[in-house]
Amino acid sequence: MNSDNFNNRVAVITGGANGIGKAIATALGRCGAQVVVADINDALGEALVAEIAAAGGRARYRHTDVTDEQSMSALVRETCEKDGAIDFFFNNAGISVAGDGRDLTLAQWRKVTDVNYWGVIYGSKFAFDVMAEQGHGHIVNIASLAGLIPFPTNLPYSATKHAVVGLSMSLRAEGVDLGVKVSVVCPGFIDSNIFQ
Repeated sequence: MNSDNFNNRVAVITGGANGIGKAIATALGRCGAQVVVADINDALGEALVAEIAAAGGRARYRHTDVTDEQSMSALVRETCEKDGAIDFFFNNAGISVAGDGRDLTLAQWRKVTDVNYWGVIYGSKFAFDVMAEQGHGHIVNIASLAGLIPFPTNLPYSATKHAVVGLSMSLRAEGVDLGVKVSVVCPGFIDSNIFQ
């Protein structure tokens, strides 16, 4: 990671307290970014902020529920008020539920969809509007290999990650003339606590 690209830039990471989000936050902290760790796990979020600060980085924690429109709107608004801009917005928060499709409840479908898709919609919408007005910015949506190929026994996860890929590619085309970049990342299996 080239630290020159991130030094003194403002980066927001949803689901930033652990897993992929923690790795992104830690790396950006080492590169001199102002890191905003957004998560619902206050203990892990505050611990990560302290860890980044102890390593010489700059970070703060903000309790954020990605399934809540107002919480996500406030995250973007407050970051702009405190830092003057948002340079990078990582829509990383995600959950999964595994099992035969016949055994999954509609409540499980809704929960996964609320986090994995609506959370990305909220983050992308609010961050994109700010970045378009700024004339610059980069939204990074964390999807999955499961957003590119079928993933039996994990239907809600795969469906939402396919949707994130489609949203990202379409929003990317809209952002070209506005100075806003949109990327979608599709990693394979990562050792994290996503099923928890």
